[in-house]
Amino acid sequence: MSASLSRSTKRVAVLAITLSTALVAAGCTSNDPVTTPAASTQQAGGAAASDNDAPGKKVTIGFSGPAADHGWLAAINSSALAEAKKHTDVELKAAEGTNDASLQISQIETFINDKVDAIVLLPTDGAALTEVATKAMNAGIPVINVDREFSSPFAARATILGDNYGMGVSAGTYACKVVKDKSLSNPVIAEIAGIDSLPLTQDRSKGFADALKACGQTVDNRVAAEFTVESGNRQAANLMQAAPKIDILWNHDDDQGVGVMAALDQANRHEMAFIGGAGSANAMRWIKEGKMEATVLYPPTQAADGIKLARLIAQGKGIGDLVQVEVPRRIVLNAPVVTKTNVDQYLPLGFES
Repeated sequence: MSASLSRSTKRVAVLAITLSTALVAAGCTSNDPVTTPAASTQQAGGAAASDNDAPGKKVTIGFSGPAADHGWLAAINSSALAEAKKHTDVELKAAEGTNDASLQISQIETFINDKVDAIVLLPTDGAALTEVATKAMNAGIPVINVDREFSSPFAARATILGDNYGMGVSAGTYACKVVKDKSLSNPVIAEIAGIDSLPLTQDRSKGFADALKACGQTVDNRVAAEFTVESGNRQAANLMQAAPKIDILWNHDDDQGVGVMAALDQANRHEMAFIGGAGSANAMRWIKEGKMEATVLYPPTQAADGIKLARLIAQGKGIGDLVQVEVPRRIVLNAPVVTKTNVDQYLPLGFES
């Protein structure tokens, strides 16, 4: 789950895919064979090693992330810790996860006082953490901004983001494919959004609506939940009362999707193509079982990629597969659709709701 918008053009989206693959190619520096854990940053299908795999100068990285009160957020934290452990040249100082902006500011102040080599920060509030992040940058400590953007370009050396608008586009494009493949005439398309006041929800909904326009469709029924199991269950029940027939349903968040699925089961309403969002392991297992049509990834590996970027920047390295000498300032990760045909490739990246 993100609290910022990254509206990339088609060109940026293509670049984001290339960069995401390049990040993976940076590899790990452990001397032991590595198997891909559930929260690994390895791309589906794997990637070759690069010269960046070799241990370099020892660097200390400070990491501050959110409280693990949501499956996606828990995966953000665990993937960052797991990635750091792969590198023998990285010492990670991980602050306790928090949703308190004041506490997070004090954590960054501590990292500055400790003179760490780099900071990876997923802020509770991008605007609230901008000043202290800028202070770190002014102290010569590169800051990697993850997911929720700062309000100043001077606050981060590099920013790595998911694509909320792109999630909506991917979901809508897949919905159009369902309409065509099933030869649906006048299909009923429904949407269960997240918290409507958040820009991320607005961006996802706009992307979904824009993509549906490409095949002449619109959202017929829409409700908004709160990224929780309980709200997903409640709003799905309300939706089904309002819509006796649904052909396609997109739910923005796989954590709240647990509640949505429970409501569908209770009402015995499985006539629709159910599309999820974020990429939980639960959703992917339902896809394998045939209970769910697809889910759209919002990568929980962003902080792990942030660790990779912090290591490269602190060691004066670039991304090996790029001609550019230095690490780019901005990277937007892709929002692929996971279906029955590719679910086994993406399941190792799924997080538990």
